[in-house]
Amino acid sequence: MVDRELAPVAVFAYNRLDHLKQTIESLQENKLSGLCALYIFSDGAKNTSEKDVIAKLRSYMAEIKGFKRVRIIERDVNLGLAKSIIAGVSQLIDKYGRVIVLEDDLVVSNDFLEYMNDALDYYKDDKNIFSISGYAGAIDIPENYEKPVFLFQRINSWGWASWKDRWDTVDWQMSYFPSFIKNKQLRKSFNRIGPDLAVMLLKQYQKKINSWAIRFNYACFTQNKYNVYPVGAKVVNKGADGSGTNIRKTSRYVSKLNTDKIVFPINLTENKIISKNYIRFLKPSVLRQIINYFKIQLYLLNQKKR
Repeated sequence: MVDRELAPVAVFAYNRLDHLKQTIESLQENKLSGLCALYIFSDGAKNTSEKDVIAKLRSYMAEIKGFKRVRIIERDVNLGLAKSIIAGVSQLIDKYGRVIVLEDDLVVSNDFLEYMNDALDYYKDDKNIFSISGYAGAIDIPENYEKPVFLFQRINSWGWASWKDRWDTVDWQMSYFPSFIKNKQLRKSFNRIGPDLAVMLLKQYQKKINSWAIRFNYACFTQNKYNVYPVGAKVVNKGADGSGTNIRKTSRYVSKLNTDKIVFPINLTENKIISKNYIRFLKPSVLRQIINYFKIQLYLLNQKKR
């Protein structure tokens, strides 16, 4: 039925069995699931009290069917989400040249694998494109916008895909940070695609957060590249129930799954209205923006004293 090699699917799991089951079951409902290799990266327990939970999770993983092949990568120690994703994606992307990535709190549409593989094929040689997004926030789309996808400079970490040549451009050690944080214009430019981004980069540099995504996003930004988003979400996040490590309980990010067939348009360009609406959708409160501003100023002040 399909005469091409489909991208492997990487699922990153920790200790949420019910969430993982939803993710796997939604993937199994895709007609291309039997043609895709599934790799599940199971992070190790943080402490002895979690070992039984992790064991149950891995017992479930061992019984998963419905894919071309299933490989379980069990970590003996707890890497944390960022290290786990960086290591796992690097492993697969080095071997296959591209990868589709999910975390264990995501549910996908029944055409998710078709959408992702079609997009990876279509935009492979378009170096203007950094990644493919499966999630799309509930934002206002202009009535006269008739394309099924749009471009946005901010990456999405909730169901995405990319290629080796893009992934390899990321500086995971953040050697650029000292010059970035001192450059007011550069900080301002980065914050134009999300006023929380500069402070997130600072927090990652200080190891106050554990994010691969902010570093991936910075690489996209510095190369002035874009990410392809579906107008209707192909992924929904179930981790906003308070069980996740990086998102609080909220209904803000709830989207309905869209199963409309996507035909990728020729000459896709950024729609400024959509970008503006997406930035507004992701924008933190005024109070949070003020706090973020002073966090950066305090850091700069402390650096001057040294």
